[in-house]
Amino acid sequence: MYKIRLICVGKLRERWLQEGVKEYDKRLSRFTKLNLIEVAESPDLLPTARLLSEEGQRLTAPLRPGDYTIALDLHGQLPPDSEAFAKQLEQALDRSGGQLSFLIAGSNGYAPEILAKVNERWALSPLTLPHLLTRLVFLEQLYRAFKILSGETYHK
Repeated sequence: MYKIRLICVGKLRERWLQEGVKEYDKRLSRFTKLNLIEVAESPDLLPTARLLSEEGQRLTAPLRPGDYTIALDLHGQLPPDSEAFAKQLEQALDRSGGQLSFLIAGSNGYAPEILAKVNERWALSPLTLPHLLTRLVFLEQLYRAFKILSGETYHK
């Protein structure tokens, strides 16, 4: 079974987001062992460089040497459709030996040194999404990708 870690800046406060994430965590359990890790946001009052550095340190602290890491980033590789996203996921799983760590930064994005350390950068949309909503959108797309890869119907 695959292992995927999703390391995110910020805690989900809205109940509807919590319930959505819980639902997709449950659905994904057929395909992968999902480990969701939330790290604290830095106060917006901090200078941006310091804020990005602090959040970046917390975001990467759970990573182990050799982890295959993918940053979800507005400027990352954007697949044209769900089938391409599924293929992208399959290739990353092959390259990583079946274990991936995904990062979702806070609302201010990533420190440059964090992006320099990741193996890949993926985008989910050309639109800017709130970082807390990105978590739910990503989990839904991850579930959709696993359904596509297993030949099951879901993606319409």
